[in-house]
Amino acid sequence: MISVTLRRDPSGFVRRFEVDGHSGYAKKGSDIICSAISVLAYTAVGALEDLAGISPRWTEEDGHMECLVPDPERMPESGSDKARTILDTFALGCRQVEDSYGSQYVRVTDETLD
Repeated sequence: MISVTLRRDPSGFVRRFEVDGHSGYAKKGSDIICSAISVLAYTAVGALEDLAGISPRWTEEDGHMECLVPDPERMPESGSDKARTILDTFALGCRQVEDSYGSQYVRVTDETLD
């Protein structure tokens, strides 16, 4: 199963996301659920860089991706607004995949940072 964890600050801004695991829906290389979640995660990182103009810290390796976004108060207002939209869209897309295929393949959870 793929686990997508969204870590939000008290205002609801996604400050960090983690994607772990493989869905097990199909064999590696032809798993549409893994592909969907991967595309959403890589697109979110690319959009944060290219559209919001911020530099998230991110890492990836087989079956794991993690992205940490700078404090929104340190971003220009337009960058912060764009980053919020990008990250909320990422979260929405992951939830839609979960709703379509089931939580036995992908599970999205929200956590609040203190």
